[in-house]
Amino acid sequence: MAFYPVQIAGLVLGFLGMVGTLATTLLPQWRVSAFIGSNIIVFERVWEGLWMNCVRQARVRLQCKFYSSLLALPPALEAARALMCVAVALSLIALVIGICGMKQIQCTGSNERTKAYLLGTSGVLFILTGIFVLIPVSWTANIIIRDFYNPAINIGRKRELGAALFLGWASTAVLFIGGSLLCAFCCCNRKKQRLRYPAPGHFVPHTDKRRNVTMLNGKWQSILWSPFHQETESTSTALESGRSS
Repeated sequence: MAFYPVQIAGLVLGFLGMVGTLATTLLPQWRVSAFIGSNIIVFERVWEGLWMNCVRQARVRLQCKFYSSLLALPPALEAARALMCVAVALSLIALVIGICGMKQIQCTGSNERTKAYLLGTSGVLFILTGIFVLIPVSWTANIIIRDFYNPAINIGRKRELGAALFLGWASTAVLFIGGSLLCAFCCCNRKKQRLRYPAPGHFVPHTDKRRNVTMLNGKWQSILWSPFHQETESTSTALESGRSS
């Protein structure tokens, strides 16, 4: 199977994207406290994630607490949770399918076409994972920026973009690149298979109008004689009869 380094690069990038997706889902640094104003003395840091919020006060270790109520969460947070969970599951499935499509793995046999289709499916799932990660990350970033510039919101409630959002964007880019490599490999393999084994086409008789013959099964067979040929043949027969007489 050609383009073996492309398979390795695609799966490695997909694995890194899966790790980044999982880390983005678990980290609490989605929304971090914003330090606004001239006061540089900070007594409290606040981190808000999908599953917990953390508070770190001066000279006190970090304290984190999981959200106590699922129904009391904002709709945007619930939607982000669901999308990120789906993204983690898709990335894991895509990685397993991609490993099964590798050349050295014999669980799916040695058919190159089947393995190419598995790698293509893995690439599509990696791209879908990137889309599922991009939606909640960008949505949350938009809410944070909108609230930050909203004068009606108190300064103490304003938040800034956390490290988890940047990790999510980086993971999305890695997933897109890895999935694109796997899809490109599948397309190249299909094109190679078509060139090696051309598809049988329907037989269409080919008629040579100059000789009034038809090509059939590799043999030339006469099927029609024009009136000109018939007249010439009859004239030649009459001349031979006159000479013989």
